[in-house]
Amino acid sequence: MPQNPPDQRPAPRENPGTNAYDPVLSAEVRAALSAGLPVVALESTIIAHGLPRPRNLSVARELEGLVRSAGAVPATVAVLDGRAHVGLGEDQLERVSGDPAVRKLGHRDLAPALAAGASGATTVSATAFLAARAGLGVFATGGLGGVHREWAENQDESADLRLLARTGITVVCAGVKSILDVPATLQRLETLGVSVVGYGTGNFPGFYLSSSGEPVDWTVHSPEEVVAVMRAKEALGGPAAALIVANPVAEGDQLDPALHDRVLAEALDACRERGISGQGVTPFLLDQLMRRTGGASLEANLAAVRGNVTLAARIAVAAAGTR
Repeated sequence: MPQNPPDQRPAPRENPGTNAYDPVLSAEVRAALSAGLPVVALESTIIAHGLPRPRNLSVARELEGLVRSAGAVPATVAVLDGRAHVGLGEDQLERVSGDPAVRKLGHRDLAPALAAGASGATTVSATAFLAARAGLGVFATGGLGGVHREWAENQDESADLRLLARTGITVVCAGVKSILDVPATLQRLETLGVSVVGYGTGNFPGFYLSSSGEPVDWTVHSPEEVVAVMRAKEALGGPAAALIVANPVAEGDQLDPALHDRVLAEALDACRERGISGQGVTPFLLDQLMRRTGGASLEANLAAVRGNVTLAARIAVAAAGTR
C-alpha cells in the first residue's frame, strides 16, 4: 500500500504550547490546522500494545501513509515524557512502538502521566480527548470499548462511552468488539446522547465481523453525507458529543463467522469453568480469539483499521472542502 517513506516524514519541530499541559502539535499538524487542511487523529495503543514487534512500527507507518494517500495529514497521538503530542515524528513513532516501558493511557490516566513525566500510548478515550482539545475534528480507530458481558453483576463499562458523550469529535470505527455486550453498548450510547450512523450498512458492525446483527437507526453512504451530519450537529449546538461512524470491515476480510461464534462460545464456557469474571473476562476472550483462530482475528482487526483510517481521511478531506 502507498505510504510515506520514513525519510520523507517532516521534521518533528513542535509548538511549545501555552502551558505544560497543552498538547504539543507537530509542525506539520500545526501548519495543516492553521491552513484549514484535513487532519486525522490516530490512536497509539495499537502501536504499543495491540501488535507484535516489529510489525507494529510498519503498521503505524502504513496507517499514516493511508491518511496521506487520501489527501489528509495524519496525527498520531501519544504522551512522551509528560507531554501530550498530537503528530509524531519518525523517532517518536519508533519509541512508542519499541519501548516496552510505554504505558497504556486512558483519559483518566492523562493527568497523573503528565504530572509524573511518564510516557504512554493513548486509548480511544485519551486520543479523542487530546485530539478534540487540539482542534481536530476526525479520529480513526479500530473499535470502541463498550459495555462488557455480565454488566449487571460487575458494572464493567469502558471509559470510552462517557468520554465520547462529552467530546465533540467524529470517530470512525468498526463498531465494538463482538466479545462485548453489543445491544447494551448501543443502548448506553443512546442514553448518553452519542449519535451513531452506519456507513453503507443498516447494521452495527461487530469489529471482527461485518455485522453484529444489531440494527442502526441511520445510514450514510458517502463522506459528504457524514459531513452533512457533522455540520448539522454543529449548527444545532447543545451538549458536545461524538458522532460515531460505524464502518464495517469488508465481508471478504472479516473473521469467519462460524469460527468466531464457535471460539467465542467455547471461551465463554472456559470463563465460567475457571471462575474468570469482571475485568478478567475481556483479556481472556481476546487472547482465546487470537490463539484459536491462528491469528485470523488479528488480520481482521487490521483490515478494519485500514478501512477506518482511509474513510476517516476521506471524511476529513470532504469536511475541509466545505469550510
